[in-house]
Amino acid sequence: MEISAKQLEIIKAAGRILTASGVSGLTIKELAKEMQFSESAIYRHFESKEEIIIALLDFLATNMDERLTASHSINENQKEQFVKLFQNQYSFFKQNPHFVVAVFSDGLMKESQRINEMIYKIMSVKIKHLKPLLIEGQHLGVFTTAISADDLTHIVMGTFRLQMYKWRMAEFQFDIEIEGNKMIQSVLTLIHIKLK
Repeated sequence: MEISAKQLEIIKAAGRILTASGVSGLTIKELAKEMQFSESAIYRHFESKEEIIIALLDFLATNMDERLTASHSINENQKEQFVKLFQNQYSFFKQNPHFVVAVFSDGLMKESQRINEMIYKIMSVKIKHLKPLLIEGQHLGVFTTAISADDLTHIVMGTFRLQMYKWRMAEFQFDIEIEGNKMIQSVLTLIHIKLK
């Protein structure tokens, strides 16, 4: 989905409203107020609230895929790539906290099937980058094989999701990069095989 600069401004504003007021607070009227637009100006860019949320989620999925693809380096081992993948995510959300609610909001899942599909797309992008890294690390003896790559992927992603929930519930009051790095190291302690 190609979006214009103005549409990007609108979805960022929508993210801020979602963070402050939740899904019920995100209305075209509130969005127009936040943007200092008329409601009709919003409708020139998006047909509905659902279209705005879908554009926001699609932007996040595409942005994540591009960032994680660009950060991948064949010169780094699997442990280094694992750390970099999560540091990249923490850095992005630290700079864009208004997108956290969009990705980690159960309320959005009740909105529509199309929104659910976009949330699943975001999860699929993360799996696309994480699971092959874990599989490769298992084959090379870097990560434990006591747990399947599928289960490891779910455990790691669940840990990340919980960390982001905690940050959101704390109203972004702690440094997500510092706490995130601690979490990364804790997960590595569990899954990394130290060579003798």
